[in-house]
Amino acid sequence: MPVARMLQQVVGQMPGRPACGCWTSAPLARFLGTSPRQIPADANFYSSSFSGTDQPRVLITGGLGQLGVGLANFLRKRFGKDNVILSDIRKPPDHIFHGGPFIYSDILDYKNLREIVVNNRITWLFHYSALLSAIGEANVSLARAVNITGLHNVLDVAAEHNLRLFVPSTIGAFGPTSPRNPTPDICIQRPRTIYGVSKVHAELMGEYYHYRYGLDFRCLRYPGIISADSQPGGGTTDYAVQIFHDAVKNGKFECNLKSSTRLPMMYIDDCLRATLEVMEAPAESLSMRTYNVNAMSFTPEDLAQELLKHIPEFQITYNVDSVRQAIADSWPMNFDDSNARKDWGWKHDFDLPELVTTMLNFHGSDTRVAQAN
Repeated sequence: MPVARMLQQVVGQMPGRPACGCWTSAPLARFLGTSPRQIPADANFYSSSFSGTDQPRVLITGGLGQLGVGLANFLRKRFGKDNVILSDIRKPPDHIFHGGPFIYSDILDYKNLREIVVNNRITWLFHYSALLSAIGEANVSLARAVNITGLHNVLDVAAEHNLRLFVPSTIGAFGPTSPRNPTPDICIQRPRTIYGVSKVHAELMGEYYHYRYGLDFRCLRYPGIISADSQPGGGTTDYAVQIFHDAVKNGKFECNLKSSTRLPMMYIDDCLRATLEVMEAPAESLSMRTYNVNAMSFTPEDLAQELLKHIPEFQITYNVDSVRQAIADSWPMNFDDSNARKDWGWKHDFDLPELVTTMLNFHGSDTRVAQAN
C-alpha cells in the first residue's frame, strides 16, 4: 500500500505517528443529534457519557509524540493511572509501557478505533495524531491522510459514542493575510502548509459537528510548545527546543530561522494545564469551540540573550532554511488569547526567564556554567 510505504519512510520523524488503515466513507446521518455514520441495526455497545461525579475514561491518540506522554502523566495524576489510555502505532519504550495503560491504535482504521472506545468505555478523547509543519510539507499525501482522514474517523467515533473530544490546533492555522501582531481568535485564515490547512479543516469540522450533531468538541490553538524531556518533532518552532540541547552539550547553536523571527511560545506545563482546563470548563462558559492560548512571544535573538545570562560562552549562528522561514513568516507573531482568559480563566505561569531557567535546570547546565566561571 503506498501510504504504508510512505509512513515507513517518515515514521521515525513523526511527532504523532499514526498509521495507515482501511477507511471507507459512509453516508452522513439523516437528522440532527445522531452520529454521522450509519450504526448497524444489531449494534450493542456501551454509550458512555461523562457526568461531573464520575472520573472520565480517557484515550489519547498519537500518544508517543511530543505532547502525548506528558499529557498522559498529567491526567493520570488527576484521574488515576488506569483511567488514561495512551495509544499509538509504534512500540513504546519500556518506561512508558509500564507507566500506565498503552494500546495499539490506528486512526485510519475506523473499526479498530471504535472497538477501543467501546471496549474501554472511553468518555474523553484527545486526538494528537498529526504530521507537523515541516514534515508535512515533505510528504503532503501522508499528511493529508493522517491529518484529515484520521480526523474524520475520530469525529465520527466521538459523535457516535457521545465523547468529549479535544483536537489541538496551531499558530499554523493562520497565513500571511491574517493579522499577525496580535492575531485574534476569529479572523481570515489562509494557511500555506498542508499542516495549517488540515488544522483549519479540523477547527471547522469540529464546530460543524458540535452544531449539527451535538458533539462536545473543544480545541486550542497552541503556540510553539517547548518541552525539556522530548526531542524536536519536525515543527518550525522546534528551534526553541533544540537550542537548549545544543547550548548545554556544545555551547553553541545554529538556528534555521532569522534572528528577528518573532513567534508565540509556551512551556509544556502551561500547555498541558490549559488543555485540561478547557476540557473541564462548563459548557455554558464556552463562547466558542476554538480558542487561542498564549504565554510569551520572542525571537531567536531574544532567546539567545536570555541563555547568555546562564551560559556566558554560548554562541548562536544563523543558517536560514528557506522553507521553515517562509512558514514562520506566514504565522502570527503574537496571539490574542483574551477570550480564553475571559471565558474560562486561562492564565500562564511561565514567561521567558522562567522558561530558560527551567529548561537549563532540566538539561543540567550547572556543569557548563561552573566550567565557564
